[in-house]
Amino acid sequence: MSLINTTVKPFTAQAFQNGKFFSVSDADLKGKWSVVFFYPADFTFVCPTELEDLADNYAEFQKLGVEIYSVSTDTHFAHKAWHDTSEAVKKIHYVMVGDPTGTICRNFDVMIEADGLADRGTFVVDPDGVIQIVEITAGGIGRDALELLRKVKAAQYVASHPGEVCPAKWQEGEKTLAPSLDLVGKI
Repeated sequence: MSLINTTVKPFTAQAFQNGKFFSVSDADLKGKWSVVFFYPADFTFVCPTELEDLADNYAEFQKLGVEIYSVSTDTHFAHKAWHDTSEAVKKIHYVMVGDPTGTICRNFDVMIEADGLADRGTFVVDPDGVIQIVEITAGGIGRDALELLRKVKAAQYVASHPGEVCPAKWQEGEKTLAPSLDLVGKI
Protein backbone atom coordinates (compact mmCIF):
# COMPACT_ATOMS: atom_id res chain seq x y z
CA MET A 1 0.00 0.00 0.00
CA SER A 2 1.37 3.40 -0.98
CA LEU A 3 2.01 6.12 1.58
CA ILE A 4 1.15 8.83 -0.97
CA ASN A 5 -1.54 11.17 0.40
CA THR A 6 -1.35 9.65 3.89
CA THR A 7 -0.58 11.61 7.03
CA VAL A 8 2.76 11.04 8.75
CA LYS A 9 2.27 8.69 11.70
CA PRO A 10 3.14 9.90 15.21
CA PHE A 11 6.74 9.62 16.41
CA THR A 12 9.14 11.22 18.86
CA ALA A 13 12.91 10.87 18.61
CA GLN A 14 16.19 12.48 19.58
CA ALA A 15 18.08 14.49 16.98
CA PHE A 16 21.36 16.28 16.44
CA GLN A 17 21.78 19.62 14.66
CA ASN A 18 24.41 22.34 14.84
CA GLY A 19 26.09 20.97 17.95
CA LYS A 20 22.90 20.38 19.93
CA PHE A 21 20.68 17.45 20.88
CA PHE A 22 16.91 17.94 20.97
CA SER A 23 13.62 16.12 20.60
CA VAL A 24 11.82 15.99 17.26
CA SER A 25 8.35 14.64 16.46
CA ASP A 26 5.80 14.35 13.69
CA ALA A 27 4.42 17.71 14.85
CA ASP A 28 7.67 19.35 13.68
CA LEU A 29 6.83 18.33 10.11
CA LYS A 30 3.61 20.34 10.11
CA GLY A 31 3.34 23.95 9.02
CA LYS A 32 6.12 23.76 6.44
CA TRP A 33 7.37 21.51 3.65
CA SER A 34 9.69 18.76 4.85
CA VAL A 35 11.96 16.13 3.36
CA VAL A 36 12.40 12.97 5.43
CA PHE A 37 15.53 11.31 4.09
CA PHE A 38 16.22 7.78 5.33
CA TYR A 39 19.62 6.14 4.90
CA PRO A 40 21.00 2.80 6.17
CA ALA A 41 23.74 3.79 8.61
CA ASP A 42 26.36 6.25 9.80
CA PHE A 43 30.03 5.54 9.01
CA THR A 44 29.21 3.84 5.70
CA PHE A 45 29.97 4.44 2.03
CA VAL A 46 27.11 5.75 -0.13
CA CYS A 47 25.37 7.48 2.80
CA PRO A 48 27.93 10.25 3.37
CA THR A 49 27.94 11.10 -0.33
CA GLU A 50 24.17 11.57 -0.28
CA LEU A 51 24.16 13.53 2.97
CA GLU A 52 26.97 15.77 1.73
CA ASP A 53 25.04 16.40 -1.51
CA LEU A 54 22.02 17.45 0.57
CA ALA A 55 24.27 19.64 2.74
CA ASP A 56 25.72 21.33 -0.35
CA ASN A 57 22.17 22.16 -1.51
CA TYR A 58 20.54 22.78 1.88
CA ALA A 59 20.37 26.56 1.38
CA GLU A 60 18.29 26.05 -1.78
CA PHE A 61 15.82 23.87 0.13
CA GLN A 62 15.63 26.46 2.88
CA LYS A 63 14.85 29.20 0.33
CA LEU A 64 11.76 27.14 -0.51
CA GLY A 65 10.81 26.88 3.17
CA VAL A 66 11.78 23.20 3.29
CA GLU A 67 13.38 21.51 6.30
CA ILE A 68 15.39 18.32 5.84
CA TYR A 69 15.31 15.49 8.38
CA SER A 70 17.88 12.75 7.73
CA VAL A 71 17.03 9.54 9.58
CA SER A 72 18.89 6.31 10.30
CA THR A 73 18.64 3.67 13.00
CA ASP A 74 21.79 5.06 14.61
CA THR A 75 21.49 7.13 17.80
CA HIS A 76 21.76 10.90 17.94
CA PHE A 77 25.08 10.31 19.74
CA ALA A 78 26.42 8.38 16.73
CA HIS A 79 25.24 11.21 14.45
CA LYS A 80 27.29 13.68 16.50
CA ALA A 81 30.37 11.44 16.47
CA TRP A 82 30.08 11.00 12.68
CA HIS A 83 29.54 14.75 12.24
CA ASP A 84 32.67 15.44 14.28
CA THR A 85 34.90 13.00 12.37
CA SER A 86 33.80 13.11 8.71
CA GLU A 87 34.61 16.06 6.45
CA ALA A 88 31.57 15.28 4.30
CA VAL A 89 29.15 14.97 7.22
CA LYS A 90 30.66 18.01 8.99
CA LYS A 91 28.96 20.14 6.28
CA ILE A 92 25.49 19.13 7.52
CA HIS A 93 23.37 21.84 9.12
CA TYR A 94 20.00 20.09 8.75
CA VAL A 95 18.43 17.79 11.36
CA MET A 96 19.93 14.31 11.85
CA VAL A 97 17.35 12.10 13.58
CA GLY A 98 18.25 8.99 15.56
CA ASP A 99 15.81 6.10 15.24
CA PRO A 100 17.43 3.22 17.18
CA THR A 101 14.05 1.61 17.89
CA GLY A 102 13.09 1.72 14.20
CA THR A 103 9.75 3.37 14.95
CA ILE A 104 10.11 6.07 12.31
CA CYS A 105 11.51 3.62 9.75
CA ARG A 106 8.51 1.35 10.30
CA ASN A 107 6.09 4.30 10.14
CA PHE A 108 7.45 5.09 6.68
CA ASP A 109 7.71 1.41 5.64
CA VAL A 110 11.47 1.52 5.03
CA MET A 111 12.74 -0.77 7.79
CA ILE A 112 14.87 -3.70 6.64
CA GLU A 113 13.86 -5.94 9.53
CA ALA A 114 16.58 -8.57 8.99
CA ASP A 115 19.31 -5.91 9.23
CA GLY A 116 17.77 -3.35 11.60
CA LEU A 117 18.57 -0.66 9.01
CA ALA A 118 16.57 1.68 6.79
CA ASP A 119 16.17 1.46 3.04
CA ARG A 120 17.13 4.58 1.09
CA GLY A 121 13.76 6.29 1.32
CA THR A 122 12.91 9.87 0.44
CA PHE A 123 9.59 11.40 1.45
CA VAL A 124 8.34 14.91 0.71
CA VAL A 125 5.75 16.01 3.25
CA ASP A 126 3.47 19.01 2.74
CA PRO A 127 2.64 21.57 5.47
CA ASP A 128 -0.42 19.53 6.50
CA GLY A 129 1.79 16.53 7.28
CA VAL A 130 0.64 14.64 4.17
CA ILE A 131 3.16 12.66 2.13
CA GLN A 132 3.31 13.94 -1.45
CA ILE A 133 6.39 12.16 -2.85
CA VAL A 134 7.82 8.72 -2.07
CA GLU A 135 11.05 7.35 -3.54
CA ILE A 136 12.76 4.15 -2.41
CA THR A 137 16.05 3.00 -3.91
CA ALA A 138 18.23 -0.06 -3.38
CA GLY A 139 21.12 0.22 -0.95
CA GLY A 140 23.81 0.68 -3.59
CA ILE A 141 22.05 3.49 -5.47
CA GLY A 142 22.74 7.03 -4.26
CA ARG A 143 20.23 9.84 -4.68
CA ASP A 144 20.62 13.29 -6.23
CA ALA A 145 19.75 16.41 -4.19
CA LEU A 146 19.16 18.55 -7.29
CA GLU A 147 16.60 16.08 -8.63
CA LEU A 148 14.94 16.06 -5.21
CA LEU A 149 14.92 19.87 -5.25
CA ARG A 150 13.22 19.81 -8.68
CA LYS A 151 10.56 17.42 -7.37
CA VAL A 152 9.94 19.58 -4.29
CA LYS A 153 9.45 22.63 -6.53
CA ALA A 154 6.99 20.66 -8.65
CA ALA A 155 5.08 19.50 -5.56
CA GLN A 156 4.92 23.06 -4.21
CA TYR A 157 3.79 24.37 -7.61
CA VAL A 158 1.00 21.80 -7.94
CA ALA A 159 -0.13 22.49 -4.35
CA SER A 160 -0.38 26.22 -5.01
CA HIS A 161 -1.90 25.96 -8.52
CA PRO A 162 -4.99 23.73 -8.37
CA GLY A 163 -5.90 22.36 -11.77
CA GLU A 164 -2.33 22.36 -13.08
CA VAL A 165 0.18 19.51 -13.25
CA CYS A 166 3.90 19.38 -14.01
CA PRO A 167 5.00 17.26 -16.98
CA ALA A 168 8.15 15.12 -17.14
CA LYS A 169 11.42 17.00 -16.59
CA TRP A 170 9.49 20.12 -15.57
CA GLN A 171 11.72 22.91 -14.28
CA GLU A 172 10.62 25.98 -12.37
CA GLY A 173 9.23 28.60 -14.76
CA GLU A 174 8.43 26.13 -17.54
CA LYS A 175 4.99 25.44 -18.96
CA THR A 176 2.64 23.22 -17.00
CA LEU A 177 -0.46 21.33 -18.11
CA ALA A 178 -4.11 21.87 -17.25
CA PRO A 179 -5.69 18.43 -17.59
CA SER A 180 -8.94 18.56 -19.55
CA LEU A 181 -10.98 16.60 -22.03
CA ASP A 182 -9.42 18.71 -24.79
CA LEU A 183 -5.93 17.37 -23.96
CA VAL A 184 -6.85 13.67 -24.09
CA GLY A 185 -4.85 12.02 -26.88
CA LYS A 186 -3.16 15.28 -27.91
CA ILE A 187 0.03 15.06 -25.88
